Amino acid sequence: MYKWVLILMAIISTPAQAATYVLVHGAWGGGYGYDGTAKALRSAGHKVHVVALTGLGDRKKEISPAITLTTHVKDVLAVIDKNKLKDFILVGHSYGGMIITAVAAKHGARIRSIIYIDAFLPRDGEALWDIATDWERKHYIDAQRDAPGLVAPFPGAPAFLTRHPLLTLLEPVRLNGEEKLIKRHVYIYAKNGAPKTFGKFYERTSADPEWKTHALESGHGVMQDAPDALNAILLAEAN
Repeated sequence: MYKWVLILMAIISTPAQAATYVLVHGAWGGGYGYDGTAKALRSAGHKVHVVALTGLGDRKKEISPAITLTTHVKDVLAVIDKNKLKDFILVGHSYGGMIITAVAAKHGARIRSIIYIDAFLPRDGEALWDIATDWERKHYIDAQRDAPGLVAPFPGAPAFLTRHPLLTLLEPVRLNGEEKLIKRHVYIYAKNGAPKTFGKFYERTSADPEWKTHALESGHGVMQDAPDALNAILLAEAN
């Protein structure tokens, strides 16, 4: 009898559809920004891979002006290939939107959902430089004059942030149609963040019936500012 009780408890505690998430962080930061998010997803019974991007966060000792967008795309592809991931949910925050868009062009058929958290959403041939604001482009140039090729964080940013490779912002994303194989697309907009930058992506996706969109009362750091709302959106994609 006790054996059957244990089996029943295991069945009840196991989610109906355990999903796999791949989380990609933004510029200047690291995977630590997803600590709370990853914990919540794992607590719900899902698998989570937080990508460590070359030269940033836990890998900041590898920082180099030679790091490109392709470098970071390869970081994500390495996680996908090493773990033989299929039918997974790909998530990118801020600059991470550039990376996941490029990854989608490589592995669109293996991605269940692609989710942009207040992130850049490039079209074919666009670099982050092309879709940033004039003020942001000026910062990218001015903030690397004392360390050519490595852009300092924006004024007022937390002290723990590190510099970011300029070349990642200049390399365009190339699409090939593979990204169209993804069936579910989600855009999460932080209403209290940087509307001139990300508002245009929210407007574009809101007008597209293939996208689900959410506008949250949050600053750009959605994972910290609106964790419950964000986690609810992410968990909904597991079904």
